[in-house]
Amino acid sequence: MKIKFFFITIFTIFLSYGQDKNPDKKAYKKRVLETIEIDFLASYYNQEGSNASVTGGVGNEDLEDFNPTVVLNIPIGEDDILTLDYGISTYTSASSSNGNPFDGGGNRDKTTSPWYASSGASKVDTWKSLNVDYSHYSDDRNTIVTANLSNAKEWDYESFGFGGGITKLSNNKNTSFTINTKIFIDKWIPIYPKELDSYNDTSGDTSIGFFYNKPIYDEQGVVSNNWSPLNNFSIIDDKSRNTYSVSFIFSQILDKNTQISLFFDFIKQDGWLANPLQRVYFSDFENFYMGNPQSIPIYTTKENTDVFHLADDIERLPKTRTKIPLGVRLNYFLNENFTIRSYYRFYTDDWGLNSHTLNLELPIKFLNSFTLYPSYRFYTQSKADYFQPYDQHLSTSEYYTSDYDLSKFNSNQFGVGLKYVDIFTKLKLWHIGLKSIDFNYSFYERDSDFKSDIISVGVKFIVD
Repeated sequence: MKIKFFFITIFTIFLSYGQDKNPDKKAYKKRVLETIEIDFLASYYNQEGSNASVTGGVGNEDLEDFNPTVVLNIPIGEDDILTLDYGISTYTSASSSNGNPFDGGGNRDKTTSPWYASSGASKVDTWKSLNVDYSHYSDDRNTIVTANLSNAKEWDYESFGFGGGITKLSNNKNTSFTINTKIFIDKWIPIYPKELDSYNDTSGDTSIGFFYNKPIYDEQGVVSNNWSPLNNFSIIDDKSRNTYSVSFIFSQILDKNTQISLFFDFIKQDGWLANPLQRVYFSDFENFYMGNPQSIPIYTTKENTDVFHLADDIERLPKTRTKIPLGVRLNYFLNENFTIRSYYRFYTDDWGLNSHTLNLELPIKFLNSFTLYPSYRFYTQSKADYFQPYDQHLSTSEYYTSDYDLSKFNSNQFGVGLKYVDIFTKLKLWHIGLKSIDFNYSFYERDSDFKSDIISVGVKFIVD
């Protein structure tokens, strides 16, 4: 509430500042933004895969997400724009639900498997975010100064960010240079795998509390009391995650048909950079299970519905990370109907991960108001130093993860969009005119048995 009150206060100050107290004493100057613009955006996303990180690199990754967003662009006087961006993301995740896989189907005595969603509280979550951006343009429109604030929260994570930047244009606005900086001060509200959290609560006594009357089996299906996580598991003491970034962008119009942009980012992170809900299993540890011991031999197959492998530890990663992406955009205007947009990015970090991204888009304008834009994106990355698949880590390692986002893979994404622009906003309802409608569909697939679809729509209005 305090952060929201702060944003409202900032908005009020900017609005008051931007009002022209005595317009008759000033010569007319065209506004940067003539009228209020309102964007309504919404997307539906779904995915499926078989390498869930919450269950140690094996298991159901099914997820559905619905994300509505409202963006309000408000002109303040002639030279300033205030942008308010509020979004809500509601998702259902089979993987996250297995933070507690011992609550299958609402029956507290039933254990599910990594292939089925439990009914735990972590199955459904809502993420909310609020961003406030302020932009000031110089009289000649060759300098733009920006400042921004943001806040986002979900069930186990909260983020607060702030930053700013400056853009300088020259050469009749054919050349531009931008520098932006952003700082995120985040914190975990950590949720741990149920068996590890319970082990900590009972100080390692597996005969009481959550473990009472729940037999634990070894890999041969024999009841055993020998299970214990690595180093007897303790909760994390550093709940912070901070991100500091600076971005440089240079853009140049080469001729009437060609524009090129170069960019470079430097990103530094520190704090708890692992996810406390994600399990890890060690090949040099004996395996222990809870549920139906007859299903242990088929544990890694989708036929397993009723046994679960007790974690050896949670994901642990270095407390710092440095990321460096750099790339180039090249746009070529063939004619008034066809444009080629291309993008290449190289990424590297000190966790041993390197990647290449190539994106192509071909906007095709027709009937004056419509644009069709098919697109293709290819991505490839190397394996991070700390990644191993399910049950292949060694307990002697300092850092470890089985999150397939840090594995080696190639991916392809195919998309198509259709945009309608009403240049003169002829369609009006009261003082609100339709400016554009945008539909987009993308299909994404990795070579690691993962695929997803996203459908999005955006509608922009102006307020007279």
